[in-house]
Amino acid sequence: MTHPVKGVDHVFLMVNDLDESCEAFERLGFTISPRGMHSAHKGAANHTIMFPNDYFELLGMIAEVPGNADRREMLKREGQGLHAVACRIDDAHAAREGLAAQGIETEEVGSFSRPVPLPDGSEGMASFDTLKFLPHEYPLGTVFMCRHKTRDMVWVPSLLEHPNGAQGIAGVVAGCDDPDGAAAAFARLFAGGSIRHVDGGAVVSTGVADGPASAPIEVLTREALAAAYPEVDFSLTPRGAFAVLRVDTPDLKPVRAIFDQRGIPFMETARGLAVGPREACGSVVEFVGE
Repeated sequence: MTHPVKGVDHVFLMVNDLDESCEAFERLGFTISPRGMHSAHKGAANHTIMFPNDYFELLGMIAEVPGNADRREMLKREGQGLHAVACRIDDAHAAREGLAAQGIETEEVGSFSRPVPLPDGSEGMASFDTLKFLPHEYPLGTVFMCRHKTRDMVWVPSLLEHPNGAQGIAGVVAGCDDPDGAAAAFARLFAGGSIRHVDGGAVVSTGVADGPASAPIEVLTREALAAAYPEVDFSLTPRGAFAVLRVDTPDLKPVRAIFDQRGIPFMETARGLAVGPREACGSVVEFVGE
């Protein structure tokens, strides 16, 4: 049976305050979806930042309920920031069987729906199947799978254009004590998982040859991560999850103009321009140019 995981579908930042995070990312030049309310059992809500092939999500807990106790505890323990990677699959039940054949353990398939406020003022319903890897299968953060049953309710055309020119997720980066071991564990979770060694760590390719672009996962030693972003205080990012969200932005001029006009502190990096975790709710956001 072939490996069913075809890449990175989306990632999410878990944040302390949804209103503040929405304002912060709008200030960075992103188009933000209307707030989506999850079920009362989950006690959560979100905003999405959509791109043609993927997206990232701002997820906040809006009520203290038993269904979100684990996430509230994670926020308290780790702090806000880039906590999770959601993987692409075609069928959650088939994925569970296919992963079991690979010796990869998962939980049972879960399904949920949530109302979606649309930009025209109407409301739709987004439906998903999710499948979680068991925690011992991934080395950092949270990694799970997501099948979209109603893609048109999520990929709304008016949400795909951003004042800063962003076009997709260019990668996620984490620091840890054993980057080679972490890279091997991540690579095992993807059909196209392959490892390329770099100074201070490794990069995991996550996509498949016949699929859309998929964000790589880069894992570095903590020293290499600090050297790549010397102006960043990484104590403000989740220690046990991901530190950097890279965003594909072919033309950096609109990004620089937004930063200058709005007085947003930023730094030059080897790949482009970045803002630190104080400006982006516990994550470095790096705008990667061509």
